[in-house]
Amino acid sequence: MIINKDTIIVDPHPLLRKRAQKVALPLSKEDQELLMNMYNYVKRSQDDEIAEKENLLPAVGIAAVQIGIDKQMTAVYFNDVDEDDNIIETHEFALVNPVITSYSKKEAALSGGEGCLSIKEVHEGYVYRPHRITVKAYDLLTDSNIEIKASGYLAIVLQHEIDHLKGILFYDHINKEEQWHKKVDAILI
Repeated sequence: MIINKDTIIVDPHPLLRKRAQKVALPLSKEDQELLMNMYNYVKRSQDDEIAEKENLLPAVGIAAVQIGIDKQMTAVYFNDVDEDDNIIETHEFALVNPVITSYSKKEAALSGGEGCLSIKEVHEGYVYRPHRITVKAYDLLTDSNIEIKASGYLAIVLQHEIDHLKGILFYDHINKEEQWHKKVDAILI
């Protein structure tokens, strides 16, 4: 399956509000191909030249439901960089049946709010999520069951993608009365 901005479904498509189906392991060849295509989409979308040529919207993550596939699969790819744009660490996952097994009480939010490939409307406001989480899943890139201990931006990205698998969209978390309300103990990233 070729994935580009024309294959991404958008809100209010009903699949975006449905809990996705668990995926049988070991993965079928079809599921392996699909998940690798999702991973490659995210990775390639971050190169402006490739993104323009292949009709890709920039992304750091994508869930299978966003391309109309009712399966608990998600791919994440991005680099942590320092002030001089030097890569500190690369985060890359192709996850199946991810589950958050623990999370911190301390919360974090992106200072500019969140966005999503599947949401065209602007939804301004802080999206507070746990600052630290632990996720268990099967990862196709390592071909193993893994545990990810994530904090900060990585934790936010993983939670955003896992929410997609539960039929939850980022704007569901925004305070409707005070979109930009700053919680006292929360971290803004």
